[in-house]
Amino acid sequence: MPMSTPMPEQSGGNPSAVAVSALGLRKSYGDKVVLDGIDLRIPAGSVFALLGPNGAGKTTTVQILSTLITADGGQARVGGHDLTADPQAVRAAIGVTGQFSAVDALVTGEENMLLMADLHHLPRTEGRRIAAELLERFDLTAAAKKPASAYSGGMKRRLDLAMTLVGNPRIIFLDEPTTGLDPRSRHNMWQIIRGLVSGGVTVFLTTQYLEEADQLADRIAVLNDGKIAAEGTADELKRLVPGGHVRLRFSDPTAYRAAAVALGEVTRDDDALALQIPSDGSQRELRSVLDRLDSAGVDADELTVHTPDLDDVFFALTSGTDLPRRNKENVR
Repeated sequence: MPMSTPMPEQSGGNPSAVAVSALGLRKSYGDKVVLDGIDLRIPAGSVFALLGPNGAGKTTTVQILSTLITADGGQARVGGHDLTADPQAVRAAIGVTGQFSAVDALVTGEENMLLMADLHHLPRTEGRRIAAELLERFDLTAAAKKPASAYSGGMKRRLDLAMTLVGNPRIIFLDEPTTGLDPRSRHNMWQIIRGLVSGGVTVFLTTQYLEEADQLADRIAVLNDGKIAAEGTADELKRLVPGGHVRLRFSDPTAYRAAAVALGEVTRDDDALALQIPSDGSQRELRSVLDRLDSAGVDADELTVHTPDLDDVFFALTSGTDLPRRNKENVR
């Protein structure tokens, strides 16, 4: 994979540093194009979520950026290191937890941790100390001496992530880390991920759960047909899909009628004294609504903003729906 144009490097003391950057990544298997020139820029200390239908190339992206496979073209840097020129440095900076656990079910949780410490060539005393600290951090101390085969799905996921942290990586790739977990275990994993990020770790997350991306990610990209269909914050992506609106409710019928006249094209609910106005939920549009109400000398008793959720965004972006150009321009 040729690397030519210099790309920004990560610097631990720089809050605006880039942990992962890629330009024009491409990958094909035979005649099937999996990645068709994708660009990424992920700030250090943030959560980036990559969404997409099955087979979209999410796992392939993780495998390329974690040096497990090579791209056919493009440029990438991870942790400030050129992916092709210095893969060993990349591997030293990252941790990877896949959708299938790397836990050895035949040995205990503690033995799994110590094996990982040996793989990182840690001195025996230090390895035991780090293993004990991580087992406690992930609430696995009581089960440390039990074979991992006796662990629940959530416990195995926590052990898997604890093993990933033995080498103290600053960038972690989580490839569908909560697949198959029950809701409680999934929420517990979310708390762990938030804790890692608060400590400055960068998390690259792929997930099938749109709520997970909504809850955790600072930025989200939707991968479809080998390309990034859209990227932005959860709120920015939600504004891509038509159907958003502002709802105003009034207790005074006179104020309600005056607002309807001032706002023009609205959907009226005379029984509820409520008005609905199409809106993308942006600050600019909300200010416009409030300015028109102020000009009419009217105050609403209740204002709520309704935007489509990530499910709507996902289906629209991966089904070929032609989204409004005006909204598309608001999101990279």
